[in-house]
This record gives sequence, structure tokens and C-alpha cells, in this order.
Amino acid sequence: MEIFHLYFTLGLTHVLDMNGLDHFYFISALTLPFGWKDRKNLVLWVSLFTLGHTLSLIGNYFVGWQFSSAWIEFLIPVTIAVSCWPVLKGQLPHQGVFMSFVTLGYGLIHGLGFGRYFAMMVQPEEAGWSLFSFAVGVEMAQFLIVGMVLLFLSIFNHLSQWQSWLRRIFGGVIFLMALLMIVERFPALLE
Repeated sequence: MEIFHLYFTLGLTHVLDMNGLDHFYFISALTLPFGWKDRKNLVLWVSLFTLGHTLSLIGNYFVGWQFSSAWIEFLIPVTIAVSCWPVLKGQLPHQGVFMSFVTLGYGLIHGLGFGRYFAMMVQPEEAGWSLFSFAVGVEMAQFLIVGMVLLFLSIFNHLSQWQSWLRRIFGGVIFLMALLMIVERFPALLE
């Protein structure tokens, strides 16, 4: 139980860490175009993102996947910026199978950014339980973000004419933060 608590807490803090807001930005951007009525799809997409993230950790730990960390760190904010685009256009993103595969793919990219660090921490005899515990912590933190975004948007639900602008403003802030990360990380690609 101690291992579960340790890695569950690590999963929570990995997502909610104020020094690494990529999960917060991505999950917020994913949630912004939708409302409570779309919560089933949001649960599916968040879970697919976590599955992709976990598959990357498994691939890194058990298979030894090695990718350029500069490229992964660059692609993470690119996924965030692309996720903001439907919000900025005032449209719903493509849904269904396409959205599911895109979200899974984005989870793979984000997981690769944490894979090396995670592999250095986990003991071989605890690997499976540690990965599961970490994934549950990540999932819970992401559901917390979805709930906060939906709650925030529902506060303004009675002001439907403002809700669209509110979504665009927050989507624009996330988009600008992602662009700043892209610009900041671009020079590492040239090294």
C-alpha cells in the first residue's frame, strides 16, 4: 500500500505541479469546447490520454524506447497549441474515433517527456504496481482539472453570449502559453 500511495501521489503532483503546467494546459484545452453534457466523451478522452501516457512509460521502462528529449519537449506544447485551435475558432473539435486517436497520440507524446525520469525512480520488482498507481494518480488529477473547468464554465452558463468569449479568452491564454513554450524549446532542436 505504501508503494501505491507514493506513486499515486507522484501521479497527482506530476499533473498538478505548477512548475510543469503542460498537463493542466492540455486537459483544460481539451475540456474548454465542451460542457457537462459531454462528460462521457471527456472521461473517455482523458482516459485515452492517460493510457497513451502510461504506454509511453511502459515502452520507456520495459522496452527502452529512446527518443530525442529535445523533440519530445518541443512536441508537448505543439499538442497543447493544436488542442486550443478549435476553441479559438469557436468550433467543437472533430469527435469520435478521430478525436480518440489524436488524444491517445498526444498522451504518448506527453508520456515520453516523463519516461526517463520515471524509469530512474522505479525499482524493477515494483514496476507494474508503480506504473498502475502513477496512472491512477494522473487520471484523478486530470478528472479534477476537467471538473474545475466545467464548473467554472457552468458558473457563466446563464450568460451564454459571454460563455463563447470566455472559452476563447482562456483558450487564447493557453495557446499563448504553449507558443511561449514552443519558442523557448525551439533552440534545443538546433543543438
